Amino acid sequence: MEKLIRDFMKEHGVSLKEAVNAAVRAGLGQRRFVQETFSLGRIRNFNWDKARTVAESIEDEEFGRKLSLRK
Repeated sequence: MEKLIRDFMKEHGVSLKEAVNAAVRAGLGQRRFVQETFSLGRIRNFNWDKARTVAESIEDEEFGRKLSLRK
């Protein structure tokens, strides 16, 4: 893939960003993208607006646990 991008850059005299964007656009134009979704079930009393905060808190706790194991 890298060689294709570099060849495109040389042929068209464009930057890496322009070459990658052109490759993405060409690829997306070839086929239709369909995002699969899955039900997470019904979780009561969970504020999805705070999901990121909860995930960060869990990551922090895990990081702290790993650090404590190094002692």
